[in-house]
Amino acid sequence: MAIGDTGPLEHPLQRFFTSARPQPTFQWERYQLRDVLVINHPQCQAVFSRQGAQLLHFQPANQKPWLWCASQWPQVGAIRGGVPVCWPWVGRHPGEGGWPSNGWGRLLDWKLIDSSEHEAGVSLHWRLSLWDWQADLYAELGQGMDLRLETQHEDSEPCQFGHALHAYWRISDIADVALEGLDGAQGYDGISRSACEQIGELRVLGSCQRVFEHAGPLELHDDAWQRRLSIDTRDSLGTAIWHPGSRPLLGVAGHEAMGFLRVEAVSGVDECLRLAPGQQARLSLQAHLVH
Repeated sequence: MAIGDTGPLEHPLQRFFTSARPQPTFQWERYQLRDVLVINHPQCQAVFSRQGAQLLHFQPANQKPWLWCASQWPQVGAIRGGVPVCWPWVGRHPGEGGWPSNGWGRLLDWKLIDSSEHEAGVSLHWRLSLWDWQADLYAELGQGMDLRLETQHEDSEPCQFGHALHAYWRISDIADVALEGLDGAQGYDGISRSACEQIGELRVLGSCQRVFEHAGPLELHDDAWQRRLSIDTRDSLGTAIWHPGSRPLLGVAGHEAMGFLRVEAVSGVDECLRLAPGQQARLSLQAHLVH
């Protein structure tokens, strides 16, 4: 069985880690029409998709999985789950109605520039070059998770821009979790289409679609699993919280949706950022277990 697994597969991608035979640290596999990089290290297990440089599975040794991923993926298009890289815009494109929601970054294949292992875990560097843009995703995985997205804009004209790391956090059940750290934060509620202020801890009752003016650590408390995750969005302009509630998600079984909460680092979701020629933008998402 996989590290920390005591019953049925906690995550559809744990199937890559059930072999009793020794496995290489980095190994490419083919799964649901995608190339995936399977990472098996004494400190953690992980799976990336070449499409989108998307971290789909992450599980530190002797712990439950941290990320949720849908068991069935569409034949083409975005994979729901893990940490999609939304780039170079978030949501609908501000000027082109026919362009894909959340940008090209999660739909295109990225190049793996470097991968290495060390005692504490693994390091990876992914890159996507598109027109006059370059995006680099750096990942440090071990007992914690550290993702950093850097964008270089080399166009001769200023350009609108937005980016996000849409993390789907694996949880026992949406009814049993709470987020601490947003008390007093101002934001916007996309369900009621009005301004909102968070009072105390955030618990999701039904659909939730809120973006808060917040950057920094939060704690995701999962009572059933007796787990506290610190999630840090320190480089972002906002922190978004999303769950569909009882609304069906295409390609996702109803019971599956109860097993995640999306807490994401985002900048430029409503009012796009404006990058000058040569300007860089950075976004990060970090997490560790609170003991």
